[in-house]
Amino acid sequence: MPLMLIKGNYRILNAAPDGDSIKFYPDNPDLWRPLGVRTNSSGGGQLRLEGIDTLETHYQPTPATLGMLHQPAQFAQGAAEELLKFFGFRNVVRGNRETVVSAQPQQTAGFILTRFSDVYGRCVAFAFKGGYPQADGAYIYVDKNLLRKSANHHMLGQGLAYPTYYSKLYPDLRQEMTRAVTSARRKGLWLQDKTTAGFLVKDLAALTERNVILPKLFRRVVDYLAMNDGDLSLAGFKDYLESRQDRMIILPQGHVTGFDYVIKVTGQRIKMTVPPEQLVFMEK
Repeated sequence: MPLMLIKGNYRILNAAPDGDSIKFYPDNPDLWRPLGVRTNSSGGGQLRLEGIDTLETHYQPTPATLGMLHQPAQFAQGAAEELLKFFGFRNVVRGNRETVVSAQPQQTAGFILTRFSDVYGRCVAFAFKGGYPQADGAYIYVDKNLLRKSANHHMLGQGLAYPTYYSKLYPDLRQEMTRAVTSARRKGLWLQDKTTAGFLVKDLAALTERNVILPKLFRRVVDYLAMNDGDLSLAGFKDYLESRQDRMIILPQGHVTGFDYVIKVTGQRIKMTVPPEQLVFMEK
């Protein structure tokens, strides 16, 4: 499907890239304008890699009563390291709040394929390393072979990212990404995934240290706990989810519903009743 080609480079110093987001600096910053991307003074913008979600390395729940949280480091930090390795960064050293304080090289060349930004002003894109023969700003038809060269597909294939699809993702690309997920089921985070098997929330460490779960579910749970000043009771969690109005489609039936519909809560035990690759969320 046709997406805009934007050439440029990736930079990570003084930023906190994780496994599904990184800063990108276009050769021609004017190409950002029709997309609504929020940029810094140097023209750089934050990318959100289309179709994937990796474990959180640093997440601040709202309200900020629990402090900065993370998911199990093996796969949260592992995904962040793998993404930077994919783009050619080495010897990456991080400081406070996962901010990169040194790395080699200073930047690496690449290109992205995109057509919109999200509500936070992040460019939603497929990200690639190296160059591309067509002119900057051209519209490129993305087939399966090109998709397989993207960081998005790479992270799914390594078993380091969950599929998290939104409605603007073209169906043929979504299906190819799901094939990558299926191939990766016997490695990486899938070996410890508790999203559909279920997990018990006895303490905060159940979410930050012990259980590997879909990041979107993690964020909703810790936001709920933060709103309740750290009270671990999940008695009102389903009602909270409903109030968030995360609308989605369940594939292949095409059932349009809310995220709360696929979450089962029994006492302090939570699980998703549908695997993540069968969900397509609506953009807000």
